[in-house]
Amino acid sequence: MTALFHAGISGARGRMGRAVSQVLDAREDVVVAARFDRGETADLSLCDVIIDFSTPDSSIALARTCAERGGPALVIGSTGFSEAQEVELTAAAARVAIVRSGNFSLGVNVLIGLVEHAALRLDARDWDIEVLEAHHRRKVDAPSGTALMLGEAAAVGRGSDLSALKSPPYDGITGERETGRIGFAAIRAGGIVGEHTVIFASEDEVLSLSHKAIDRSLFARGAVAAAAWVRSRPPGLYDMQDVLGFRQA
Repeated sequence: MTALFHAGISGARGRMGRAVSQVLDAREDVVVAARFDRGETADLSLCDVIIDFSTPDSSIALARTCAERGGPALVIGSTGFSEAQEVELTAAAARVAIVRSGNFSLGVNVLIGLVEHAALRLDARDWDIEVLEAHHRRKVDAPSGTALMLGEAAAVGRGSDLSALKSPPYDGITGERETGRIGFAAIRAGGIVGEHTVIFASEDEVLSLSHKAIDRSLFARGAVAAAAWVRSRPPGLYDMQDVLGFRQA
């Protein structure tokens, strides 16, 4: 059978890189043309798309190289980018197609939509929003990329930007909670794959919207679906809402 596309894996020896490898190796319509990690080189010309779960620095370096070459397309799952790195990633996307997401789960992306709609309908004067997340002890950034996506969805529902509504961490004597703010809490322990809950709380009722990842292969399958989708797209910065058809072109 002729391969549908050729994929590369950046961060191949990491936990997510290994999961992506397993998903790709089980498919008959993909050839894994390159596997590499931080500090290693690969022949990018062999790839139609590269799936990258590495670090912000490595992801930006890879995006820069692909932009300079005019390809291949990228699927980036790294989180914790600085503002300067966000700017550089956006610049790279002007020359190459990039799917960037803090979470490749179908369930999480449906949750994002639900959170936005709930925030739109629940008055900020009466309803507080808190985003709770838990991950394994090896995760180095907090809040998680997914938690920030959920917070941004809540902010959009309230007609604002997360940077304007995000509450600082609760620690010490903080005073009364400020109306309209969006709070975050993070847990890092053991081997937790990923758990996220958005709480909408009023004085007399609480609405909780939650997602729990059971096996990280679900993220790998989503990333591979994104790779199959983005490899033939024009330059631009996309996310899973685009891949899943939740956002109109």
